[in-house]
Amino acid sequence: MRIMPFRAWMPPPALAAKVAAVPYDVVDTEEARALATGNPASFLHVTRPDIGWPPGATPTSEELHWAAAANWTRFCREGIFGPIATPALFLYRLSTASHSQTGIAACCDTQEYEAGIIRTHEKTRRDKEDDRTDHIRALAAHDEPVLLAYRDHPQLLTLSKEIEAAEPPLFDFVAPDGVRHTMWRIAQSEMFVRLFQEVPLAYIADGHHRAAAAARIAREASAASADADERRFFAAALFPASQLRILPYHRCVRDLNGLSTQEFLRAISKLFIVRDVSTPEPQQPGRFCLFLENRWYECSWEPTSSSAPVAELDVSVLQNRLLQPVLNIADPRTSPRLEFVGGIRGTAELERRVRSGLAAAAFAMHPTTLDQLMAIADAGGIMPPKSTWFEPKLRSGLFVHSFAQEQ
Repeated sequence: MRIMPFRAWMPPPALAAKVAAVPYDVVDTEEARALATGNPASFLHVTRPDIGWPPGATPTSEELHWAAAANWTRFCREGIFGPIATPALFLYRLSTASHSQTGIAACCDTQEYEAGIIRTHEKTRRDKEDDRTDHIRALAAHDEPVLLAYRDHPQLLTLSKEIEAAEPPLFDFVAPDGVRHTMWRIAQSEMFVRLFQEVPLAYIADGHHRAAAAARIAREASAASADADERRFFAAALFPASQLRILPYHRCVRDLNGLSTQEFLRAISKLFIVRDVSTPEPQQPGRFCLFLENRWYECSWEPTSSSAPVAELDVSVLQNRLLQPVLNIADPRTSPRLEFVGGIRGTAELERRVRSGLAAAAFAMHPTTLDQLMAIADAGGIMPPKSTWFEPKLRSGLFVHSFAQEQ
């Protein structure tokens, strides 16, 4: 596959920790506003411009994108961001006490996305695609990278470790959630470009709507446009698959479709092997845990052989055997009766929602694996929504790919 060095817009090292922010889609407006309060340099002012309106206000999408663009222009004029002198690639390491992953920050080719060299496993929603396209168009920049996984390449791993050990970093800070973020500029980018030509495929781990929007932006550009080449490429962070960590994506339902607790338990007992448990996390694939009226149950099933890898996912079994036929939740993408809870919030959040009455029942899932994700993408399959939660999350605002002639 093709990766391209790019003239990244970055914050000065002294500001990186203040600028860096959580991705736009992992917080709601109030959470984003709380994180950015008192910090005019927070990148959330660009990715979540809704925090600039008072609580309860309902700005239009056009107003939001205008505000995002205005904030991005302000950041550039005030020196919160500036372009590097020459195009480059970067190493980006995220680490905690128990985990470390190092990827390459680069630009990737929308034509390879269109050709299936960069593979997908989720169905995008048109409204979210439209929103990301309008956002990118307003900024004339890809402000948040797409997270890509690729099957391990030994020489790339070796070169990355050598840079980490020998070169001084551009940024090195610990975010409020305890994740350490470190970036290095790669002096010999051409070596990484050449080695990535030996990588046959990449897989979108996070950012399907950003990638789809980038492809639409590229299709809009005329070949005669001065920035056509820049619009063809989008910002990405590429990580070896063995280093990425997936947490489960849990489910909550707001009601039991008119069933009493006992009726619901009888229904699922006909579909699964149900037993009381004290540990809320499923210990292996082929089971999930159910929290209902202050009790945890484990629901397991005998494995089946299916030619479609997506059918074997635990989240698929839950949807196809229980949520749809028992609770009448036909489309998990659109049903207002179904909510998703990222694994980073833990099973305590599931208990809280049920005990508070926000949910009638909660389902703790076992995490999907990278091998499953890649097998489904290779087969051209589509995973159920919210099947994977990658952790730790990339920080937004450390590098931006601008295709504007000037800011």
